[in-house]
Amino acid sequence: MIRLPDTTLSRETLSALSSYQAEIVGTYLEMVARAKEIWPSRKQNKPFTEVLDKLVEMCSGAKRCCYCEDSMADEIEHIAPKSLYPERTFVWENYLYACGTCNGPKNNQWAIFAALDGSVKHLKHPDSGPLNPMEVGEPLLFNPRWERPEEWLMLSLNPNAKRLDFVPAVDDESSVAYIRAEYTIAVLGLNSRSKLGEARQEAYGNYRARLAEIHLRLSSGESLKDQETKVSELKRAAHPTVWREIIRYRKNGWLKRVDAEFDGYFDAVPAAEDW
Repeated sequence: MIRLPDTTLSRETLSALSSYQAEIVGTYLEMVARAKEIWPSRKQNKPFTEVLDKLVEMCSGAKRCCYCEDSMADEIEHIAPKSLYPERTFVWENYLYACGTCNGPKNNQWAIFAALDGSVKHLKHPDSGPLNPMEVGEPLLFNPRWERPEEWLMLSLNPNAKRLDFVPAVDDESSVAYIRAEYTIAVLGLNSRSKLGEARQEAYGNYRARLAEIHLRLSSGESLKDQETKVSELKRAAHPTVWREIIRYRKNGWLKRVDAEFDGYFDAVPAAEDW
């Protein structure tokens, strides 16, 4: 998961979203019910044509899920669940495009660091009794709309591994960064879905092969300008988090230890560190 590119909607579409949000009024209980009632129909309206177009632009690769980067994105995901935060049902900054395999299990799971004491609280509606607005606090789930999850999540690169799994980038298990990383990995199933780890390992091999081909073409006399298509294809390849991790390893001098040949391709194509 990486930070998504910034983009915005036209004033007309933002105005339409604002008008839909204005329909969600009343008590908290009434707002929750109203959001659930009108979301299915309003998301079919014309303004959401632009919403979907912009969400696709933000996707990794060819319309890949913004969470797992593997499956095709086909659902508008409310980062902060609309069932808990009906006031964010039609807020553009609360959307990203996700696959059903990520969006389904995440569903209404949401946790925060409580504002008063910093404890972790898993928010949900009570089984009975009155519904009250959700407590305010820092979310545990990484938000790729405005954060850089790659700063707190790492992959242990190994060309001979069968899979690549995410781990927290810090070792302190009591730290906010570690707790958020573990929560995000678990809620989105980033490691528990076995094929995801295998797909990331395949992506590692794919990036390696692509840079090797560019290196070979340079050796045969072509320039990088002659290879604009090849470079563009590498930049748009699946699992961009894997590429970011490769770059991190390269810049920290770690890649040479785990894959000296791959590191040598960067020696020959130093511009690749900025791709």
